[in-house]
Amino acid sequence: MLTILFDGVAYGMLLFILAVGLSVTMGLMNFINLAHGAFAMAGGYITVLLMQHFDLPFLLCLPVAFFGSALLGAVLERTLYRPLYHKPHLDQVLFSIGLVFMAVASVDYFLGSSPQNIQLPEWLKGRTEIGSAPFMLGMGHYRLFIIAVCAALTVGLQYVLTKTRFGSRLRASVDDQRVAAGLGINVNLVFLSTFAVGSGLAGLGGALGAEVLGLDPTFPLKFMVYFLIVVAVGGTSSITGPLLAALLLGIADVAGKYYIPDFGAFIVYSLMILILIWRPQGLFVRQGGK
Repeated sequence: MLTILFDGVAYGMLLFILAVGLSVTMGLMNFINLAHGAFAMAGGYITVLLMQHFDLPFLLCLPVAFFGSALLGAVLERTLYRPLYHKPHLDQVLFSIGLVFMAVASVDYFLGSSPQNIQLPEWLKGRTEIGSAPFMLGMGHYRLFIIAVCAALTVGLQYVLTKTRFGSRLRASVDDQRVAAGLGINVNLVFLSTFAVGSGLAGLGGALGAEVLGLDPTFPLKFMVYFLIVVAVGGTSSITGPLLAALLLGIADVAGKYYIPDFGAFIVYSLMILILIWRPQGLFVRQGGK
């Protein structure tokens, strides 16, 4: 039981890092970017290619995956996404879905459709067991590493958004872009930086999750629904909501697949429906201007 809870928390933390960028673009920037999973896939493939062809160590590949995905996000935000910020949401959805299929087809053509494997360092492959049945806690070293990294990133994100000048400028830009621009805030630069960081976090999540979730060209399609569940249940205007939603989703998914594998997905979707009936706007919402 404790092992399942531990694995569920690790899975949920990973989903949070993967989905928090989508939460920012949907909630704070009011842009529906369903191609968010493509940036996660980019981070995963950057890690795989660097490890397989350049023999770079896994830990060194993680920051490269973050900055590579962030750079890709910044370029696409400046060239493709920005003209769509004030378009109807249907246009944004169709555009981003088109990008997903283009990314899937491109990766499949250039890198092949085979699942990719990551060779973890030896110190991340072990497992530590504490206690005895039925209260034994089995902690995989890599999942413990994921929890530690994602927890540090969560604390850092919360600090940046609530305690720094950039966080204040971002909230001001979201609440009223015209007033923020009148106060001297470069709204375009704030949105560019935010989109790039969100894309970078997705890439980092893809790099961390390649071993746990698997990595192949269909990655953005397989996990799109999970990202949307995290955002819909957690709300789109805070860090706390998506974090709690990701943890609930991770624990429910792992427990469901362990105890009743034939109905694992049913449990996740049922939990989502119940929460949205109770809180249609998400678990945590910060009201802001449009």
